[in-house]
Amino acid sequence: MDRRLCVGVDGSEPSLRALDWAVDEAVAHGVPLTVVHASRWERYETHEPSFGGKRSSFRVFAENIVGTALARAERRSDALKATSELKADDPATALIEASREALAVVVGNRGRREPAGLLLGSVGLAVAARAVSPVIVVRGDEANLRREFRRIAVGIDEPEQSRAALEFALREAEAHGAALSVMHAWRCPARENPDHPDHRDDTEQHTRRALEMLAAALRLAGGDRVADIRREVAESQGRTILLDAALTADLLVVGARRRNGHLGMQLGPVNHAVLHHAACPVAVVPHD
Repeated sequence: MDRRLCVGVDGSEPSLRALDWAVDEAVAHGVPLTVVHASRWERYETHEPSFGGKRSSFRVFAENIVGTALARAERRSDALKATSELKADDPATALIEASREALAVVVGNRGRREPAGLLLGSVGLAVAARAVSPVIVVRGDEANLRREFRRIAVGIDEPEQSRAALEFALREAEAHGAALSVMHAWRCPARENPDHPDHRDDTEQHTRRALEMLAAALRLAGGDRVADIRREVAESQGRTILLDAALTADLLVVGARRRNGHLGMQLGPVNHAVLHHAACPVAVVPHD
């Protein structure tokens, strides 16, 4: 792959954790990293007198952010080829535009001006909902942000709809030498009726169909490239099985069919659940 990886930085601690994660990701895939900082500092330059070409305080602040980020990236890996971009734009808009030519876009779970208790910031949510490329939101504490991947988990629905997410997860497992857990949650509405008999053969039938679905999805996505693949199915809600998996995974991968609504591009409820609550980084992979 000759495309670049992009990471958004704003000087906040979450964005620096995202930067560290992106450095390791770029090195694992052998691609360059572009550090992106966006702000609308030009809007304010007209309010400050400029003498002799002196840079505005907004420009200096932005340059310090990307300079510090690049230095941090270079300290983390001397095998990395990294560049930076300053964008005169809204951060979400700049990263969405960058996603058109990116292998993936990496963001922190919240930004510099967003409250510490916020589960997911507005920029991360907007980029995940509208980016062309996969978006990785770096969540979790230091224990969940290891340099060495051990396990990647991916949620699967219908094989064709899940192909993009599964192909992404397979590439990640291959690049990092990690095990891959391919997961599917099934539910039978009739079994939720209190009067419905809980027959064992119902469970066995649904489990068999779920395993057949996973096998079909893996065949479609070329699953033979990863040696250690674990198939996991359960009678559960999708968000429940994925959030449980995130407790011990290094990366959680989900597909996203974006919907155009009166509020613009939207993600589904499972996407929202894992983006707001997962204990590890989450990759949102768009599909048609």
